[in-house]
Amino acid sequence: MFLEGIDSKINPFIKYVKGLLIIIFFHFFGQIPLSLYLIFNKFNLENLENQSEIFSLLPPNLGLFLILIPFLTTLPAIWYVVVKLHNQSFKRIVTSRKKIDFEKITFAFLLWGLISAIMVLSDYFINPHDYELNFKPLSFLILFLIAAFMIPIQTSVEELIFRGYLMQAFGILFKNRLIPLIFTAGIFGILHLWNPEIDKLGTELIWYYIGTGLFLGIITLMDDGIELALGFHAANNLVTAILVTASWTAFQTESILINISEPSLGKELFITLLIIYPILTIIFAKKYQWKNWKKQLFNSFG
Repeated sequence: MFLEGIDSKINPFIKYVKGLLIIIFFHFFGQIPLSLYLIFNKFNLENLENQSEIFSLLPPNLGLFLILIPFLTTLPAIWYVVVKLHNQSFKRIVTSRKKIDFEKITFAFLLWGLISAIMVLSDYFINPHDYELNFKPLSFLILFLIAAFMIPIQTSVEELIFRGYLMQAFGILFKNRLIPLIFTAGIFGILHLWNPEIDKLGTELIWYYIGTGLFLGIITLMDDGIELALGFHAANNLVTAILVTASWTAFQTESILINISEPSLGKELFITLLIIYPILTIIFAKKYQWKNWKKQLFNSFG
C-alpha cells in the first residue's frame, strides 16, 4: 500500500520535516541563476508587484528556462532525502508496485493532453477574436526543446513532493488516508496564491488549485501510486506552455497562441471541478478496475 508499510520508528514524522527543509533549500538554491541575471542586467525590481511582471522583463524562452531551473536542482535533493535520509528506494514515493508503471504515466499524459488540446483549439475556432496567432518557427522550436525537457521535471518534482513525500509524511503522522489527502491538497492550493493568475482572477481561484490537488490526491490513493498524477500534470503544463498562454499566466512563453481576452472566473471553474475531473476519475477507475473506494480513501492504519 502506498501510505501504509512505512516504519514510523525508523522514519518518524520529524525526519520528513528535516527532509522537506533540505528539499526547500535546494529549490531556493536553484533560484540563484535568475537572481544573478536580474542583478547583472540592473533591472529595477522595486516597483514590480508579481511574478508575471518580473518575467515580462525577460525574453520568454530565457524566462521559462530560468524559472524552471529550481526544479532541476530540487530533483536530486528529493532523491537524496528518500534514499540517504530515509534509507528507502526512490520508487517508494512513486508507487507501491514492484516497479514504476510507465504505461499509466503515458495513458494519463496522452488522455489529458488530447482533451486539453481539443478544448483550446475548439475555443480558438469558436472565439478567434480572443486569440492572437504567435507562431514563430525558430522561437517555437527553442520553446519546445526547453518545455519538453524541463516541464516534465517541474511537474514530476511537484508530484513527488505533494502526492509522494508529503502524503506519506502525513500518513505516518495521522495514521489514515483522508487527512493526508486534505492537507496536501490544501497546501498545494495555498502555495499557488503567489501565481500571477491569482492577481488577475482573484483569490477565489485558489479553489481550482485545491480542487486539482484533491483530484490528483484521489487518483493517487485509489491507484496506490503517483503515475497517473505524473502524466496528467505534465500534459497540463506542457499544453499551457506550448499551445496557448496569456500575459497574466505563470508561464510566459513563445506559444502558438496568445489569449488576449479579458479573463473571468466563471463557469470554467465549475466545469473543470464538477464535470471534467469526475469524468477523468471515472475513466481511470474503469480502466484500472478500482475497487474498495471507502478503504482506499478513508482507511485508518496502525
